[in-house]
Amino acid sequence: MKFIGAHVSCGGGVEHAPLNASAIQAKAFALFTKNQRQWTAPPLSEMSIAAFKNNCAKLGYSPDHILAHDSYLINLGNSDKDKHAQSLSAFLDELWRCNILGIKLLNFHPGSHLKVLSEDDCLKLIAESVRHALNEVPDVVAVFENTAGQGTNVGYSFEHLARLLELVDMPERTGVCLDTCHAYAAGYDLKDAENYEKVMSDFDRIVGFRNLRGVHLNDSKGKLGSHLDRHDSIGKGTLGNETFERMMKDPRLDNIPIILETIDDTIWQQEIAQLYSWCE
Repeated sequence: MKFIGAHVSCGGGVEHAPLNASAIQAKAFALFTKNQRQWTAPPLSEMSIAAFKNNCAKLGYSPDHILAHDSYLINLGNSDKDKHAQSLSAFLDELWRCNILGIKLLNFHPGSHLKVLSEDDCLKLIAESVRHALNEVPDVVAVFENTAGQGTNVGYSFEHLARLLELVDMPERTGVCLDTCHAYAAGYDLKDAENYEKVMSDFDRIVGFRNLRGVHLNDSKGKLGSHLDRHDSIGKGTLGNETFERMMKDPRLDNIPIILETIDDTIWQQEIAQLYSWCE
């Protein structure tokens, strides 16, 4: 069974996220638990925590189908001592916020080497940071998201994701999120049916579907291998409708949150309905 939703607003408090998801007929959702463009945020109030949990329970949202996303400011691959400490502190706070809310999955971009470290040394630093954080905060799963390979970002290859999982070495507490726009921009051809099967087979061989904890379902404004992290609405970008219809019929993507981060939130309900029609 597919659990499709979108990255919904938490305007007015995190407790509004499940309400906003339900309003667009979503069966899963993603959210920021704080302002994603600020380092710090006030603690979650007891009222918001209780309301979030109550709304999730009332509307039928399981922790398995809620995918939190951390702040865009965090870079666990930054080798500058003070800046890395700031990022690690912020990442810990994100994990604690998920823990308090009963959210099981925290999705994040691995980090950037900033032309200071080699890619593998950057991956080692990120993994060390994640392992430290997971030892501090119980229950929450750290979910590495693949990147488009823009700038100095790591995490753009399946090998990078597998290396991170290997280095952290906490299989019950780690996983990956596959972003379709990022994968296509990084050079993984999801558009062609034959190549789609090759990409998915490679993913299973290198990373393993057992480690797939979520999908970001986005069309792409950029071409294959462009390294352009520019999302588009379903069927309106270079990936096209056939790609997403194929994914909706892929049983390997069952029972995990499939999240829209497409550019026009006014048509999310229509996009979700279209995606579900392809599951039939």
